[in-house]
Amino acid sequence: MTRHILTSAAVVAALALSGCAPNGVVTSNANIDPISLATAPPGAAPGTCWGKTVTPAVVQTVTRKVLLQPAQISSDGRVQAAPIYKSEDQQQVIEPRRENWYEVICADALTPDFLSSVQRALEARGHYSGPITGALDPRTRAAVRRYQAAEGINSSTLSIAAARKLGLVAVPQAPAATL
Repeated sequence: MTRHILTSAAVVAALALSGCAPNGVVTSNANIDPISLATAPPGAAPGTCWGKTVTPAVVQTVTRKVLLQPAQISSDGRVQAAPIYKSEDQQQVIEPRRENWYEVICADALTPDFLSSVQRALEARGHYSGPITGALDPRTRAAVRRYQAAEGINSSTLSIAAARKLGLVAVPQAPAATL
């Protein structure tokens, strides 16, 4: 059996979104993960920014024998002609393609002060080592990717959930009950 991973230009390019313009449309930056889609997911709040990871389907090729002509057996039970088979390959989806949407920090919020805080928070958790520069450099991106991997996000674009776990973004509070 042979395993194959289905890929297409869209799947390969679909790792994560980097940020959003004020209207919610994704913007591109050469230093950020490849863009997956031009808009946020259905039902997303206006002005929010979203990332998306796409895991391609895993396909397995299975070879099986197909009977073309059965054996010819005489009345006394002896085989007069052996059966004839042909090999046939079939592909089976082992794991379907998966899409994972996640809210990300918008590009305009990635200020040097915020990025310095990200670097310090990642350093405190053992994911970042290096100078605190306040820049979204390759070392910072790699640290963000390592930190988010535990959450199932294979992206160097900081998610809101990861930023909350790092203590960098406020957790929304439920409205107070009125008496």
